[in-house]
Order: sequence, then C-alpha cells, then structure tokens
Amino acid sequence: MTSKPPVPPFTHETAVQKVRMAEDAWNSQDPERISLAYTADSRWRNRAEFPVGRAQIVEFLKRKWVREQDYRLIKELWTFAGNRIAVRFAYEWHDDNGQWFRSYGNENWEFDENGLMRRRLASINDLAIAASERKFLWPSGPRPADHPSLSDLDL
Repeated sequence: MTSKPPVPPFTHETAVQKVRMAEDAWNSQDPERISLAYTADSRWRNRAEFPVGRAQIVEFLKRKWVREQDYRLIKELWTFAGNRIAVRFAYEWHDDNGQWFRSYGNENWEFDENGLMRRRLASINDLAIAASERKFLWPSGPRPADHPSLSDLDL
C-alpha cells in the first residue's frame, strides 16, 4: 500500500504541510507525479468534469495545461477536521491568444488512512485580467518560500 505522509487525522501543522505539498506538486505541472498523491480510484469534480482514477486524472491534467499556459498556483488552508481539508486557491494563466486570467476557487479534499486523496471537489471561477495585473510572477515551478500568500495579497 502506498503512503503519502502526512496522514490523517490532521493537525493544523500537518494540514498546512499537506496543502503546500499539493501546491508544489501542481506547480510542477507533472501529471504523473501529481496523480500519485491520489488513490487509484480517486473521484474528482472539477468544473464540469468528473475524472475517476489516476489515468483519467493524468489525462485531465494534460488537457488542462495545454489550455492554461504559464500556470502559477497558490493554495491556502481554509479549515480541516479528521481526514478532510478545505482549501481556497487562486492561479494565473493565459490562453493561446495571450489573454491572462486569474482563477479563484475552493476545494474539499478527503483522504484515506494512508494520506492519499480519495475525493477532490473543486469549484472554480475565472476572471480575465491584464498582464499588468498579474501577481504570481515567480519562474515556473514551486512558489518561492518568501512569496506572499493569498491572504498577504488580499486575494
């Protein structure tokens, strides 16, 4: 059985750690790596898509990053209890035409006893922004430790 510490039940410290690990993984834009944080039969709701299992998650993420270019994400713990974590997030990206967007949302996560996410429910809204309004300006990859959080940015 695969394990992905920290495992539930979460404390504030381990919930924050889990959120940052997820943020860093998604900022890698490596669908195979990301899929390993989920159970083999993980169930998602992401906008109007409902992937089930790692193979569908990988395909979903590949399609996502063809459309959402120069993706940069910040996640922040909202609350937690037992084996569940709720986060809020924002990410910036542009489309093929160079139009920038900031996408805002919330996710509800449920983990198995091994720390793998078995359910991810995401609600997301997109806001078109000018390139000059961007706030997530670090190089591709994980957000630098000294970069402001969503709360610091008042997002």
